[in-house]
Amino acid sequence: MSRSSLGSRAVPTTRRIVIGSAVVLASLGIWTTASAAATGIEPRSGYAVAPPSTEQRACTLDGFVIEHLPDGIGTPTDFEYEWEDVSFHSRVWETAPDPEGAYKVDLTMKTMRGEKLSDLEALKDFLAEYEEKDPETWELRPVKVGAYDGLVAGDEVFYFVSPGVAAEVSLDRGRFSEQDLLDTATGFHPETTS
Repeated sequence: MSRSSLGSRAVPTTRRIVIGSAVVLASLGIWTTASAAATGIEPRSGYAVAPPSTEQRACTLDGFVIEHLPDGIGTPTDFEYEWEDVSFHSRVWETAPDPEGAYKVDLTMKTMRGEKLSDLEALKDFLAEYEEKDPETWELRPVKVGAYDGLVAGDEVFYFVSPGVAAEVSLDRGRFSEQDLLDTATGFHPETTS
């Protein structure tokens, strides 16, 4: 085979690889742009839009559905941790960094599971210790969160679901109202099996 015939075969093969790569990259760009438009996120130069996890798309967290989110919250991140034999599953929505590089927490949803969460009073005592609140001065008001008894104070509401299971929602009260907080909490409840 002559050098010229090898060169002519290499060019079409290379061209197919380059064109194929361009098509794949272009389709990814269209998907990213379409995904961003569907989720209301505007793509910016230098930022990639990552598709949400399956659980985030399904709007669930640790067996709880998330039916209501206030408008204008940032990007979610999930956390799992344990404290004093109570396990936490948490999703935190944060607004992107400001000019100084600081992130702002818009919304936090938590499930809590542990034997010591036996009723609303036990939940309150546990959270007073966890959040380092003085139980004597912590101004809590009783509230119904859907079908559950709860307590609200400032930017947070927590509620007893069943023995060993509770939930908490906190919302930036500088941007959102107490009604937004309660509506968001009411939409955060155990999945029903049918």
